[in-house]
Amino acid sequence: MAEPLPDWSERFLAAHGLAPEYILDAQKWFDPMARTIAAHFGGASRPVLLALNGSQGSGKSTLCDYLIALFENHYRRRCVVLSLDDFYLTAAERQGLAQQVHPLLRTRGVPGTHDMALMRGTIEALLAGEDVRIPRFDKARDDRRPEDEWDEISGQVDVILFEGWCLGATGQSSAELLRPVNRLEADEDPDGKWRDYVNSVLVREFPPLYQLVDSWVMLQAPSFECVYGWRLEQERKLAARRSGAGVMSDEQVARFIQFYQRLTGHCLDTLPAKVNHLFALGADRAIHSYTYTEGVRV
Repeated sequence: MAEPLPDWSERFLAAHGLAPEYILDAQKWFDPMARTIAAHFGGASRPVLLALNGSQGSGKSTLCDYLIALFENHYRRRCVVLSLDDFYLTAAERQGLAQQVHPLLRTRGVPGTHDMALMRGTIEALLAGEDVRIPRFDKARDDRRPEDEWDEISGQVDVILFEGWCLGATGQSSAELLRPVNRLEADEDPDGKWRDYVNSVLVREFPPLYQLVDSWVMLQAPSFECVYGWRLEQERKLAARRSGAGVMSDEQVARFIQFYQRLTGHCLDTLPAKVNHLFALGADRAIHSYTYTEGVRV
């Protein structure tokens, strides 16, 4: 006879509109990872920083919410989740980059469109147990929310979950940057200036952030083609909830996803051998395997 689901799981399922099967799968795949992470709580002198890489639509946000519910209800540990998306530069700042460096930098997403000082300062403050205000980004407005709408975290937390589509990505060689990977790069970045700038920020500003991470997780998509389908599904669900500004058409999604293609492919090629917790996904986003490797290598 199957064991009853924990009380908190009903609230989690209702909040996310998920079937009970999600909890059963999560217990099978994610709970072993949580136990490994929880083993470090006792001797930790600061919060555990867990970085989660996953392409658009891979389930990063749902996984983070599940881990928060699990850590807080089962392990009685205080958690906070950060998203790479919440540290995008403001619309005005990206407009300035578009004018000064390259027009493609107007579009949020790639390294170079984030406020790295704000990101690192927020994470370091959380690690130090300080009171922190966490920025939040409004994708419908394509701009950062006003500071009075930021989240406030007071006192020490035990776990910081930091998720982002290109977290863990490393720089590419000059030879790799030469060849456009899609029509966007070929037509709108023919001289490679945009991708060179993105790569330089990735090489210069992301490694110091990576050094703060205690454990790495990856939700590995089977291909970039699947990522496009997942992102399209996300947008259609968004359109069903609201209409008007901030909802993209299928054609707009097809163009938007090209901004992410280079580094998504690079992560799929290079990260699986470097992360501590690797979840290989199928085209339906079901987990096919879980591999745990001790030690941080990103």
